[in-house]
Amino acid sequence: MKKLYLILFLFLVVCLSSCVDMEETYDFYEDGSCNVTYNFDMSKAVSVLVNLLPDSVKESPAFSMVKDTTVNFYAILPDSVHQKMDTAQLNMAKSCDLSVRMNLKQNIVKASIKHSANNAADLDYYLQNVSKITSGEQLSSLLPDKKTAKDVNANELMLLQDYYKYEIGPHKFYRTIDKGKFDKYIKKNEAMFKLSKAMLIDMPYKITMNFPEPVKNIDNKKAILSADKRSVTIETNIEDAFKNPDVMNFKIDF
Repeated sequence: MKKLYLILFLFLVVCLSSCVDMEETYDFYEDGSCNVTYNFDMSKAVSVLVNLLPDSVKESPAFSMVKDTTVNFYAILPDSVHQKMDTAQLNMAKSCDLSVRMNLKQNIVKASIKHSANNAADLDYYLQNVSKITSGEQLSSLLPDKKTAKDVNANELMLLQDYYKYEIGPHKFYRTIDKGKFDKYIKKNEAMFKLSKAMLIDMPYKITMNFPEPVKNIDNKKAILSADKRSVTIETNIEDAFKNPDVMNFKIDF
């Protein structure tokens, strides 16, 4: 039952991955380790889509299902996907936990992916490669219906994108957007973004970074530094990023 539920949930995630509120949190520690959490909230999109469903669907047992659970990401991927992954990717999947919360009657569909990086190199590898284990290809492999899986895979909608470049050191955390990859991503998902805008679905984005030492320098104009100078928050939305991708860049020294 749990796996069937996850299949349904992941199908929703792939279909709605361009209509999501996203929040990233980085907790850096003195020993160089870092906990990374990606939170995805598709509740607003679901609340709109639910109104389009017939009553027969809303009254079905599947629609009434309520779940709040956490599983290891590796455990939910089928053997066919495991066989395509190298050792580093397998280890990364094993170190990721997927938490899901779904209550369609209350318009709640949320997910989070958590990872603990041991050091800067581990964090850099994770950030550069996490999109590979959360891609439409990987998630569509969980769907039992081949036609649906093919359609989802063709969309190539990713929860986490690979259009960022990172520089990570003992006292620095830099991120720069690759505008070429970002432009391709926008063009590929242009129809979904237009649909979201037409349905008045906003797509806010927030990143919070907590450091073990006071921050010495920040170059992002939207960044807000906490009173103790150990936490940085940047908030924007996808529409602003379309107009000016540089709002997604930052360089933080601490």
